[in-house]
Amino acid sequence: MIEAALLNEGWDAGTDWATLATRAADCAIRLSPHAHLAEIDTPVEIAIRLTRDAEVQSLNRDYRGKDKPTNVLSFPMFAPEEIAELADSPFPEIMLGDIVLAQETCAREAQDKGIAMAAHATHLIVHGVLHLIGFDHISETDAEEMEGLERLIMAQLGHDDPYGDETR
Repeated sequence: MIEAALLNEGWDAGTDWATLATRAADCAIRLSPHAHLAEIDTPVEIAIRLTRDAEVQSLNRDYRGKDKPTNVLSFPMFAPEEIAELADSPFPEIMLGDIVLAQETCAREAQDKGIAMAAHATHLIVHGVLHLIGFDHISETDAEEMEGLERLIMAQLGHDDPYGDETR
């Protein structure tokens, strides 16, 4: 069972962010090579924080050495090679990690793409979850694999291709 623990710090109260985050996280896990995590009895939790650019900029500076806001940050609790073994974990629950989204950056990007903020945030949560389970986009090959999985997950969630307007 995938559980998304959401902390909303000032994002639009008219959107059910908790349901959106849970759906995105659950679908991302179920369509990944680690789908078994969604089927185990042990609860698998992801903490998702919706906050402001200033906080994300501080985290980005402190943890990545980049003194600027970014749309999403992921903080995995496990190394990629440990993810496959989590199903046999003796823990009463498994905390995969934290995902933090920056409101102003996300809103600006959604507006630039001409899409709803909720759709863009869904994509960023999916992207963040994939980072938590070991995906990255450092190399061209890794980026293509990760983006392909993101496209599949977003389609399953009823959204357009998040990279449809970009060229590689």
